[in-house]
Amino acid sequence: MVNTETPRFEFRSFAQNFGIVEQKIRMLSAVENIRESAEIYILSAKNDTHNIKIRNDVLDIKVLMQKKKGLEQWQPFMKQEFPISAELITEKILPVYHVQHFRLKLKNYSRRQWLDDVVTPHPELISVHVSKLRFAFSIDNCIAEIAEVLINGAFIKTVAVESTDIDEILRVKKLVNLNEYENINYLLALKRITGLAPLPNSHDF
Repeated sequence: MVNTETPRFEFRSFAQNFGIVEQKIRMLSAVENIRESAEIYILSAKNDTHNIKIRNDVLDIKVLMQKKKGLEQWQPFMKQEFPISAELITEKILPVYHVQHFRLKLKNYSRRQWLDDVVTPHPELISVHVSKLRFAFSIDNCIAEIAEVLINGAFIKTVAVESTDIDEILRVKKLVNLNEYENINYLLALKRITGLAPLPNSHDF
């Protein structure tokens, strides 16, 4: 099915504690929704444009469309329930990782077979277990989010502001004191935490 919705732009960052940023978000809006999820992200060092995860037995892929004024626009690329055919894995999924060809022995792969037989033995792929507790807010026509995240058991927080209107995001970003934070998407955050991408200014250490 073709997605007809306009993809939102997003500013997101990660930190151990957001202090005044979280206080301001909660002052400006009541919590409108709380969601929990358990997901598995599949990463490679060479992929910076496709966010690939498993949630609810579905392989969910989003692609980075563009960057504008310090924001990012991600669009759904594929949502595929397991089992997934070897043909689809070979032709559509593995190529986005930019990794060496991997010979597949089965015609179809269940979620467990995809993880055990393809991801785990592949020298350039890793899986990361992510649990999220997400709190949603609305501020000046933007969706704001505070989330408590466990990444392979390690705790971190993330804050995001989303909208189809770039100027609205920039206003809200300033309003809640996010201007001093770096825009870090989930893909980059997980790659930094797992060592697949360098930390900023890591060359100074």
